[in-house]
Amino acid sequence: MGLFVVPLRANAQEARRQYRIGVLNEAWAANHPAVEGLKSGLKELGLEEGRDITFEIRYTQGNSQALLGKAVELVEKRVDLIFTSGDAAIHAAYNASDKMPIVFTQVGDSVIPRLPQIGHNIRGKITGISSLNVRLAPKRLEIIKTLVPATRRVVAIYPASDVSALMVVQEAQKIGPALKLEIVSGPVFGDEDVRRMLKTGGPGDAFLVPDNDTLDIPSTILEASLTSRIPAIFPTPLWVSHGGLVSYGPDYYSQGVQAARLVAKVLQGARPQDLPVEGAEKIDLAINLKTAALLQANVPRKVLLRADRIYR
Repeated sequence: MGLFVVPLRANAQEARRQYRIGVLNEAWAANHPAVEGLKSGLKELGLEEGRDITFEIRYTQGNSQALLGKAVELVEKRVDLIFTSGDAAIHAAYNASDKMPIVFTQVGDSVIPRLPQIGHNIRGKITGISSLNVRLAPKRLEIIKTLVPATRRVVAIYPASDVSALMVVQEAQKIGPALKLEIVSGPVFGDEDVRRMLKTGGPGDAFLVPDNDTLDIPSTILEASLTSRIPAIFPTPLWVSHGGLVSYGPDYYSQGVQAARLVAKVLQGARPQDLPVEGAEKIDLAINLKTAALLQANVPRKVLLRADRIYR
């Protein structure tokens, strides 16, 4: 039975309210995996796109500065809520309206306690799914060290505006010495900064990839990793499916599916402050064996047995 059921009226078709969901992110196309997951999750709950729900999708192709303008467009469209991915999108959605409900994905656990600092009573309108990036940082370093024991230095590139990515780097710096790893990091403000940081990579190095689309950093690191044969660990299997060596973290699509429950409840009238922020339910380890061979990475049997996804 569907989530929203309206009784049939005599001599009339079934009456349904159609809800409008705004989508705001820095993706490079409308079909970001988190959005596709959201649609799938809502469909499982009985909410069909085109019948019960329409989507107003705004994406900025890695340009965080364009988010506010896109958020204002969604507010002017009078959507019922805004579904965001990434820290910067939350800030933009809030700044566009202090009344619009927001359901997020792809936000690090370090950001959750800071949400009230964005604006007055922000927790009264926001809930979502945390990608747990800070908590997962030590395990990511451990994995890259296991696959490439010769790694001595990890280069962590992160957007200057991304508080969550900075916190991941700081957590990595705490655990680095125990793994005999030097963590080299620096904020980037533009494409030139990204290219400059990537040029510092060499033998014995690895890349720690941030979990956002700002400045297209993950894609740029993927290309550099394969071209320069420097291993990289990604936050989600999406990049491993495109040739990255390894990832450890929640899948974007799965976060969207999980967020669908929260979105449906808000559409039904629930207050976001009554819906606790949830941690991602499923953490995946993904490995690309073709890339492992290219980079001469060792993939122990115990790691293969632990892997949730193996690309050959």
